[in-house]
Amino acid sequence: MKNRKLSLKSKDALLGGAFMMPWLLGLLIFTMFPLIYSIWLSLCQVEFSADGILTSFVGIQWYKEALTADANFVKDMTSTLQSIVFSTPMILVFSVILALLLNRPLRGRAFFRALYFFPVIIISGPVMSKLMSNQAFTIINPEQFAVYQVLENLPGLISVPLCYIFDNIVIILWYSGVQTLIILAGLQKIGDPIYEAASIDGATAWQKFWKITLPHLRPMILVSAAYTVVDLSGKTTTAMHTLIEKNMMNIEKPYSYSAALSWLYTIVVLLILGIIFLILKERREPKHV
Repeated sequence: MKNRKLSLKSKDALLGGAFMMPWLLGLLIFTMFPLIYSIWLSLCQVEFSADGILTSFVGIQWYKEALTADANFVKDMTSTLQSIVFSTPMILVFSVILALLLNRPLRGRAFFRALYFFPVIIISGPVMSKLMSNQAFTIINPEQFAVYQVLENLPGLISVPLCYIFDNIVIILWYSGVQTLIILAGLQKIGDPIYEAASIDGATAWQKFWKITLPHLRPMILVSAAYTVVDLSGKTTTAMHTLIEKNMMNIEKPYSYSAALSWLYTIVVLLILGIIFLILKERREPKHV
């Protein structure tokens, strides 16, 4: 029996490796060299000449400049991180709620699922960029609304995230389509017998959610959280993207400084992903011998 289990695990590992192989090949062939080259550029002084691009090694000079001398970097990084940290939990919460609603048996369920996912189709490319550039989803003169007047009188730790949510509620809802589908797929894998057994034991709907639904959805929520952070951090409308693009063709430090900014931004995003993994990873209880 033990050999059979090992064989099944090996088959699953091979199947997973085969499934990932096209992506891995694409990463090695098309992405790895530009990735390494961008690291090299961030450590060099770059100059353009008739012979091409000339590089001279300067170490971490551009990283030091970004962290100590560039006030725009700290400001724009803070603004971008605020957007990611505030938006991600709201997107996940809304995605879970909507997935629970769409998973309920009702007429026209497939139509409503397709209708909700429609914004995801038009969210990328020039359509969304045009909407964002025109600030189509921004509330004008928010101080005229009573809810903002109440929020502004609350402590800053509470008022800042709540005001951000109200200012960006449409964007938060707009970006939750893929996450809803991921969580919906997780809901459909939870067998009805589990809920039936819980009902026989007298569990309430709230207890079923916390003891059955949410633990089973933890892996899907982890994937959705990682997708959300990467998706939000990669939007061209973020302050960091604007700063990096502005420094891309800086005459005094072309490519090099923007490459350093990009890698600092990447490191911060990876740290956020690491924190999310530590929070949402599955915790196995120690086995007692």
